[in-house]
This record gives sequence, C-alpha cells and structure tokens, in this order.
Amino acid sequence: MTIWQSYKRRSRQGSQTQQPRMIPRKEQLAHQVLENNEEAIVSRHLEDTMNFVQSILGENDDFMMRRFCICDEHPAAALYFADLIDKQHLNDHILRPLMRTTSGDNPKADTRSMRDFLLNDTLYACEGRTETQLDEIIQAIVEGKTVLLVDGLEDAFLFSTRQVDKRSITQPETEQVIRGAREGFIEMLGTNLALLRYRLPTPDFRIKTIRIGRVTKSKVALCYIDGIVNPALVEEVFRRLSLIDIDGILDAGYLEQFIEDNHISPFPQIQNTERPDKAVANLLEGRVILLVDGSPFALILPTVFSQFYQTIEDYSERYLLVSFIRLSRLVALVFSLIFPSLYVALISFNPELIPTEFAVAVAGGRAGVPFPSVIEVLIMEISMEVLREATLRLPQQVGGALSIVGVLVVGQAAVAAGFISPITVVIIALTTIGSFATPAYNAALALRLLRFPLVILSGVFGLYGVMIGLILIANHMLSLKSFGVPYLSPIVPGNFQGMKDTLARLPLWSMPKRPALLHTPNDTRLGKIAKEMSGEAPNNTLDPLKVGNTRRNGTHGASSPDHGNSSGDHTN
Repeated sequence: MTIWQSYKRRSRQGSQTQQPRMIPRKEQLAHQVLENNEEAIVSRHLEDTMNFVQSILGENDDFMMRRFCICDEHPAAALYFADLIDKQHLNDHILRPLMRTTSGDNPKADTRSMRDFLLNDTLYACEGRTETQLDEIIQAIVEGKTVLLVDGLEDAFLFSTRQVDKRSITQPETEQVIRGAREGFIEMLGTNLALLRYRLPTPDFRIKTIRIGRVTKSKVALCYIDGIVNPALVEEVFRRLSLIDIDGILDAGYLEQFIEDNHISPFPQIQNTERPDKAVANLLEGRVILLVDGSPFALILPTVFSQFYQTIEDYSERYLLVSFIRLSRLVALVFSLIFPSLYVALISFNPELIPTEFAVAVAGGRAGVPFPSVIEVLIMEISMEVLREATLRLPQQVGGALSIVGVLVVGQAAVAAGFISPITVVIIALTTIGSFATPAYNAALALRLLRFPLVILSGVFGLYGVMIGLILIANHMLSLKSFGVPYLSPIVPGNFQGMKDTLARLPLWSMPKRPALLHTPNDTRLGKIAKEMSGEAPNNTLDPLKVGNTRRNGTHGASSPDHGNSSGDHTN
C-alpha cells in the first residue's frame, strides 16, 4: 500500500456500533473535545447532535442554527456560519425547498427513503453529500459549508454554500512578460486549480489534496500529470508533506521551508511562480506543482539553478533572439555577484591590471575619500539594500519618489562631500541593475547576500579571495540537490540534450525529449512527424516563380509561371 493510499484510507464506524458519549466537559477546549470524541457519529436524536455541535461552536456570534420541519413532521436544523456562506443560495436552494415539502410528497416513511428523498427529489439543485462523523461535520461548518440535520437520520447532509470575496484574476506583478498570458494565480485554491484545468484538458491531470496545520487545516493541492511524472517523485513529495506538523500554513513559503533538501543554503531549491502557464509548462516536463489555499504562489519541484534565469517568454520568441537575451541575463547575474568584489581587489591589491589612463581617472576620483575601497563598497552596498527595502515597503505613490531622492540627491551629495568616489557609485549602480535583471526574486536575493562575503574576502586577500569565494560557492552549489536532482543539472552531471536549453535555447524541434534529470516514464514530447517536417525544406506554395503572376483572370501584363518558353525565345 502506498503512502497516498494509506492516507486516504480511513476507518469509519458503522451505524450499529455503540456511540461514544457526546457531551463534552466544559473545561476542555474545542479541539480537545474533538480529539476525545474522534469516532463520534451523528445520533438519531436531533437534540443530542445539536447539543454537541452547540458546545463546540455555540460561543460564536455568527454561528446560526436554523430550526424547521420537513414534511410537517420531521424536525430538522441547518447549521452554518452566516459570514461564510451565500445566504441567497441557502434560502433559494436549501431552506425554501425543504420548508415547502408536505407529508404527501414523501409516500414512504422509512429512513432510507427519507435520505434519498432529500438528496434526489428535494435538494437536487445543490452540490451535497452525506457524512456521519461529527469531526468532519464540524470541519465542514468552519469551512463555510451548510450542514443539514434531520431527526431520525444517522446521516448529516453537507452542502457547498461557501462564498468569500476574492480579487479578480489580474496580471502577475512579480513576473512581468512581454509576450505571454496575462493571467495570474489568486488566493482562492479553487480558482487556481480551474486555471490549470483550463490549460490541461486531459484526464491524466491529477489533483490530490491534503490538509496541513493543526489550527488552520489549510488545504494543499498536489498537481501532476499521470504518465509523465515519475511516481516515486509524487510519493516523496507527499511523504514530506505528511511529516509537517505546525499550527498553520499561511503561505506556500511555509511548505517550501519544510520540504526543501538543504535548509541553511542561501540558494532556493524550490521555485515559485504566479503564472499558470509557467506551472503548466513544468507539469508537461514531469514536475510536481504545489498550491496552498490562501496563497497566490505555486511551488515547482524539483528545481535546478538554470530555471531561475529562464522566463516563460523564452519559448514564445525565436530562439536566436531568446538566446541573446538569456546570455545577457547571465552576464547581469555575474555582474551582480562579483563586480563589487572584483573592483575592491583591483583597486586595493592589483592596480597594475587596470589600464594606465583609467587608473589615473580612478585615482583622481578617489582623492580625498577617507575610507579604503572595501569599507566604501560595503557602505554603499548596505545603503542600497536599505534604500531598496524602504522603497519596497512604502506605498507605491511614495516609493518612487523615495528611490529618486535616494539615488540622485543622496548619491550626488555623498560624492560632492567626498565620502564616496564616483567610480564606486557607478560600480554599485551596475551591480544593482544586474540584480534586477534576474527574473527570480529569491535567486537574486541569494546573490545579493553572497556579495558581502565576497567583498570582505577580496578586501583581505585580493583576487585570491575572490577566487576562494567563487570556489566555495561553486562547491556548495555542486553539493545541493532538489529531491535528489543535482542543483547544477544538466551541466553537472553533463547531459547534451539538457544543455540545449541552458545557457542558450536551441529550436523547439531540436529538443524532442523531456529533461532526463526528471526520469519520466514518457520522455518523448515531440512527435516523429513534426520532427521530420522541421528538417525539410519549406514548401513555398505561393512563390511567384511557381504560380505565375495573374491579374483578374487575364493575361495582359502578366507573366507566365516560367517567365517565357523553355527555349528562352521571346516574341514581340
């Protein structure tokens, strides 16, 4: 039996089993009462079940218990939270049909026919099911469902009446693209799953849910495509999720910190995205997507480092242009990591490596600066981080003005006062711009953090310190894994097919296989015919040399398809 099957299998107590005592003690908390009565089921007597639910949820002012009669003789009650449900739907599709029933509508009097009568003849317009466990009934009520209890029945009826205000689907703010879909995930899990279903109309798309959090009981959706994903990956992801024991999961970032392989590494081992099209693209490669109810971000796993400087529009444009843009991102990434430390090493230890004219200009700019280059760079880096954080946290109307004041006024004043040299301002500005060019925010944050130890090493050991720092970073990245996948794949270990989409992107028809690092059961994503047609010469159907030049079915002023006869003779 798999982990997933063992989780879904639950022991249910039959109706003939003796019911446990359902009257909780007042000194116990609500969750303690539920734990002590874990196997409690609905009683045939309506008042017993009502008293139990009242003792758990009765202290809430928005908890409603609406009593009425069905068929003029069966007492019933509807239980719900008034602020979580659609009151119009409750009145039109549940309460009104039930209150209008008469004794003549249900000719049979046995309990089995009453259950079928309510579900199939009276409440047929509602999405409902039955439940016998009291803990499940309590959980359904706090989630926004309406529970119907009928005297004499051992089943409670659960109806989906939840209605919570939500924001509309808008363009993602953290992942801007020029060419691509303009839809982004929102906080509602159902809407996010619908966005994935809309793009994957296949019966192989699977969604499994699990609740995590002792208090919040947040719903987490595990999404994958059956037949493409490796089943061992799905089992491992669910195993790590099932081990999480925390009060609440408020965002997908909580899960990321629990299930990643290396918890102290600055490099993220799980990628997040707000874009449904990006999530679907990774599903088609054989990865797993995690969605959390209440979070607009999806987690993509496993993840390798090359994914953090790739964007979804890399696959929408022609490969020559995309390859150039991707290489420019890599240059910006290298700039944002080593440019300040390289500047400190050259100025402090190896000025002979700088061209003479440029060295004279640098020396003139640094004249009168009271601090060594390493202190100067650290002061500027810390100042930029503080300015960036202040700009991010302030309101949007004020943040833009603050960034202009901080960069222009304060920077110019610091140079004029002699605290900072102009060349240092240029170096830090290029470094900051390079960090903004990295598409993934968490990867750019890791590079921003690593700049500080690199600057310190360069200030102590010069170029040797820069090389030592880069070797330590490379060694650390080589040791990282994401669910068993090496972090620097497909470069290390080398895989030629995977390298077609790493530093540059080759044409789509040249990548017929899915990434080998995911070990998918079905690694073919490009059909044989499409691959063969991509290598053929184009069939120029409308070439004027082939179809001729005609005008309004006439030949006056029009040339023949061969522009003359075969012998090459021309007549007047």
